[in-house]
Amino acid sequence: MNFELSDELVTLRDAVRKFAQEVIAPNARAWDRDGDIPDEVYGQLGELGLMGLAVPAELNGSGLSQLGSTVVIEEIARHCGATALMLCAHNGLCISHLLVAASDEQKRRYLPKLATGEHIGAWGLTETTCGSDAAALQTTAVADGNEWVINGNKMFITNGGKADLFVIMAVTDPGGERGRNISAFLVESGTKGLLVGNKEDKMGVRASNTVPLTFEDLRVPKGNLCGRLGEGYKDAMKVLNGGRASIAALSVGLGRGALEEALAYAQQRETFGKLLVEHQAVQFMLADMAVDVDAARLLVRRAATLRDAGESSRIEAAIAKLFASEMATRAALNAIQICGGYGYMKDMPVERYMRDAKLMEIGEGTSQIQRLVIARWLLDED
Repeated sequence: MNFELSDELVTLRDAVRKFAQEVIAPNARAWDRDGDIPDEVYGQLGELGLMGLAVPAELNGSGLSQLGSTVVIEEIARHCGATALMLCAHNGLCISHLLVAASDEQKRRYLPKLATGEHIGAWGLTETTCGSDAAALQTTAVADGNEWVINGNKMFITNGGKADLFVIMAVTDPGGERGRNISAFLVESGTKGLLVGNKEDKMGVRASNTVPLTFEDLRVPKGNLCGRLGEGYKDAMKVLNGGRASIAALSVGLGRGALEEALAYAQQRETFGKLLVEHQAVQFMLADMAVDVDAARLLVRRAATLRDAGESSRIEAAIAKLFASEMATRAALNAIQICGGYGYMKDMPVERYMRDAKLMEIGEGTSQIQRLVIARWLLDED
């Protein structure tokens, strides 16, 4: 399996890296402090083609492979985990679900504006009593003439306060078989009965917009069913499989950022009459971080390459997500240790990387869920 990037992807990587260094890096601390990514940034990302990574070119997208998308996410996350998370939710969840399950008419209607960043997308699965047990939804959708009536709530919806389009999972057959009684629906912002809650005050990735949603007799046309009736959960699992590779790529970006910031600091800070980087103890910490980052990136590329080849990547994505997310936390903690008291201050980005990295062990399947998926595969129980 060849993990080398094509010339086209190298060119894309370098362009995104330049944008991240010039536009995102100088502002990431302020965005984190203010808890918001300015609206104009969405337009800039759209102009670069980053708001429609996998959307076909004929629908205004970049038509990138999964591998290409992970390259983009890593470069953005190197300087701002929140911006990368916004892109993951927009591309890897909302748009991905449309690509997996939407009708041709729905794709033509929604994807062009999502791909340019004119519209923002969000995805709703998690509920107040439903997280890792994703099939235990309580939100319902009941058919009423030519409409569906949706009632319930969702929690931790990334992009929810800015979204123009939501893909919402709801139970359509309360007495049906668990996991086969869930369907997906397209809900536009401003729809009567859609209540968007206050922005969550989070530990990390603070600039990404995260809100709860409430549905009170929300009505959508029958044509807003996304995919087949009763197959919403199955489609959501397909979406999450690709999403886990994206979160793993985001984790690689954070880990790489921690390594590069710690290395730069160690090369200019003097202790005991020599540079910090000349102390063997620090060299070993940096070496371990470099090995971890490289290993995580290779795991991400393996999962992405398999998916691009049309092969199953479920286990490979779980392995990549588990290793990369925990690696990012280790790398950030080591970076803070190397930078000492300065690393604990908000003037240095490693403090933010540590807060951002922790979410990667929780979102889109906790580390424990990934271990369960992998263990069941080993035991041939899944």
